[in-house]
Amino acid sequence: MSLAHQIREKNESIPILLLTSKSMDDDKIAGFKSGADDYITKPFNMQELILRLDVFLKRTKKKEDNTPTQFDLGELDFDYTNLILKGPKVEHQLTQREADLIRFLCLNANRVLKRDEILMSVWGKDDYFLGRSMDVFITKVRKYLKEAKKAELQTIHGIGFKFVYSP
Repeated sequence: MSLAHQIREKNESIPILLLTSKSMDDDKIAGFKSGADDYITKPFNMQELILRLDVFLKRTKKKEDNTPTQFDLGELDFDYTNLILKGPKVEHQLTQREADLIRFLCLNANRVLKRDEILMSVWGKDDYFLGRSMDVFITKVRKYLKEAKKAELQTIHGIGFKFVYSP
């Protein structure tokens, strides 16, 4: 339950299913209060577990389907689906991680983003080595965005980054 609480503090959208032997009503209530979306007690029916997981996957997929995949960054057009950042003089074929990072920045434009928020949303976890990896990707993305006069990726020292975009 403490892990569910920690996850919920960092990311509201990650589905959490508690699978536990604690079957008292107070335990269930505590589980839901910790941030769990669902709660199953042992012993459990495997088919029920699979059906509950399917519900989570459907909800997650719907959320992903509603987010934009095309972004107009002034001189650059970003096509998330095809992993392309294209301008009048340049076209970059992106890796999936580069595209994920640029999309996250676009969806959160003009907002200060903490390093751990980016790591959790794009990499799925926050640790020292992934932080170093993120720094490499941030450098690459800055290089790609040089052509975009209306977009800038700023470093907010000690906090994270801000993708400033003025359409």
